[in-house]
Amino acid sequence: MNHASSRSTQTTPQRKNASMCQHQPACPSAESADREAAHPVANHPEQGWSLLCNGVLLFEDTGELLPDGQIIAPHRPLAAAHVMRAA
Repeated sequence: MNHASSRSTQTTPQRKNASMCQHQPACPSAESADREAAHPVANHPEQGWSLLCNGVLLFEDTGELLPDGQIIAPHRPLAAAHVMRAA
């Protein structure tokens, strides 16, 4: 007996915008240059990351993982650039 013909497959549409922001005014989107200004919805400093309400994973080294999978390299200033040497 072949039951394969009676089976149906349900697919779930992928969300293109994983934003969870309910704030008014709304937080910056994940595509915005100021995306790091969004409110955190999950904070795990012991693991070194926070999830922002726009879907961005923000790491303590200032690296980011965007909802579409794009990786933003760490961009914090180097401490050596701010060090002044005594004469």
